[in-house]
Amino acid sequence: MSGLLLEPKVYIVGAGPGDPELITVKGSRILRSADLVLYADSLVSGELILSAKPGAQVVQSSGLDLEQQVELMARTVKEGGSVARVHTGDPSMYGAILEQMSLLKLCGVSCEIIPGVSSVFASAAALGAELTVPELTQTVILTRGGGRTPVPEREQLRALAAHHCTVALFLSAALAGQAAAEFLAAGWSPDTPVAVVKRATWPDQQIVRTTVQHLERDLQEAGIAMHAMILAGWALDPELVNRDAHRSKLYDRSFTHGFRQGSGQDG
Repeated sequence: MSGLLLEPKVYIVGAGPGDPELITVKGSRILRSADLVLYADSLVSGELILSAKPGAQVVQSSGLDLEQQVELMARTVKEGGSVARVHTGDPSMYGAILEQMSLLKLCGVSCEIIPGVSSVFASAAALGAELTVPELTQTVILTRGGGRTPVPEREQLRALAAHHCTVALFLSAALAGQAAAEFLAAGWSPDTPVAVVKRATWPDQQIVRTTVQHLERDLQEAGIAMHAMILAGWALDPELVNRDAHRSKLYDRSFTHGFRQGSGQDG
């Protein structure tokens, strides 16, 4: 829908993982109505950006540093315009948005975050996986390996992996060997399932199913070193769907809740 009247401010929009149809309705409306569209061109679908309204200023963010981006956004808002700052996935996950919001606040410019579909959930969908399986794992840890941006000492992968739950590793394909070593050091079985999805929901999406012990080797053979989500843990076992072994209580015929009286018989 075009022509939506937007308040003069910066809308930080999550574009989703890649498929242009996976942006939210609200995000799409803002993108179609903003006076300035500043987008992460290396990660956001160009097809999606084509929906910007006629006459909108469309700028790729890859060639601009933080201060240049903030100056452009602040100037647009102060001149009475609206800004769609378009990020990949969900902007609150490794979106580097706090630094933008801090400088914009110093400029007297307000922001609103529009959530998007994160690559972690797009990857799980591509794999046909549920990340929280009853009586197997009920926790998902979202983290990344330590690279140029260090990870706090208390959040080292070995310590997190000690929980033996599902782990999602962002921005870590190039660190696969290091990650596998940390999983093993935390007591994970070498045959723990791992699934890697490169460019989830894009036309060239690539999936590699492997184990902790073979993670580095299999990613090297597949030529995957970036733009990939690593999901590890027994929830990623592809055989789970072939076994009726992990039912929740939600739809159990014996389970009574506010909308249904249980039968008293186990499902």
